[in-house]
Amino acid sequence: MTRPLDIVILGLTLSSSWGNGHATTYRALLRGLHAEGHRTLFLERDKPWYASQRDLPSPDFCDFALYDDVDAMLARHAPRLRAADAVIVGSYVPEGVRLIDRLAAMDLRQLAFYDIDTPVTLAALDQGHEDYLAARQIPLFDTYFSFSGGEVLHHLEGARGARRAAALYCSVDPTAYPADPDASKRWDLGYLGTYSDDRQPTLDALLLEPARLRPDLRFVVAGPQYPDTIDWPANVERIEHLPPSDHAAFYNAQRFTLNVTREAMRRMGWSPSVRLFEAAACATPILSDDWRGLSDLLPEGEALLIARSPDDVLRALDLPDARRRAIGAAGRARVLSAHTGRARARELAAALRAGIPAVAATGT
Repeated sequence: MTRPLDIVILGLTLSSSWGNGHATTYRALLRGLHAEGHRTLFLERDKPWYASQRDLPSPDFCDFALYDDVDAMLARHAPRLRAADAVIVGSYVPEGVRLIDRLAAMDLRQLAFYDIDTPVTLAALDQGHEDYLAARQIPLFDTYFSFSGGEVLHHLEGARGARRAAALYCSVDPTAYPADPDASKRWDLGYLGTYSDDRQPTLDALLLEPARLRPDLRFVVAGPQYPDTIDWPANVERIEHLPPSDHAAFYNAQRFTLNVTREAMRRMGWSPSVRLFEAAACATPILSDDWRGLSDLLPEGEALLIARSPDDVLRALDLPDARRRAIGAAGRARVLSAHTGRARARELAAALRAGIPAVAATGT
């Protein structure tokens, strides 16, 4: 029998979903690893903006610890780090460059990087910004796990010097996102996401403009950090923050939900957000902006609809209810078959096992 893996992850946050998509991504993955029998330690830098918004302070599916100082944390956890089958550093970890250098000097069994923001990371490196990863560090990792797949992986290996690049898409815990197709529909179209300058023009075109054109319909935008300068139509409800515990009910209360992708991710392609999988798991039909690789994940016209203009959105909102339900059901079926946290955990474990030295893998 193959023995369970011991994995240490140093990520942005597991304890707080406020203003980020990392927490829900890690939660689904770590729950999947736990269900597969693996042991995981998650180390999170204690930051005040997360400390005041912790919706999962004590996860029961992994070991969890906060730290204030990189050096003190490494000294405290050095035995576990060296014994682990793999140590994985995530994107946007505070003092990530220094942390990676310190870990690379520790002679670990495997050191990997999990980039939940790959196109944003690469764009930042092109501009000389190295806030959490330096360009020189990419070849240090045994595996560069990327939430973007497709051509991005060839770019990482061919142009960036990665030893091995592997797709590790976001995923969803289906037990936390059940479908309720008979739920009362409070909104005709909704959107969940933190404000972003490069997403806002698309949100304006695909939600705010349709709302202005159809004052008889109901819309909602949930997420923090939207500026006061936005002119919200009267039929667009605003929700400042929606914790993960409320996401499923939110999606199930929409006739359609909107997926909007950041510019760097849309340009590079093959970059599904965790919100895409969450909504699909709830069997909520998705309207999405267009980018390469999207139909590889959720086929256009079958498991979601592409919207390129306000008119596309309004046509979708006028579809017969049977057609709407069929799109939602197809999206849910695709996600449950390939994009759950447990499926992703199996992919991660297989990739890590491929890199474990034979002696360590057999335990002899």
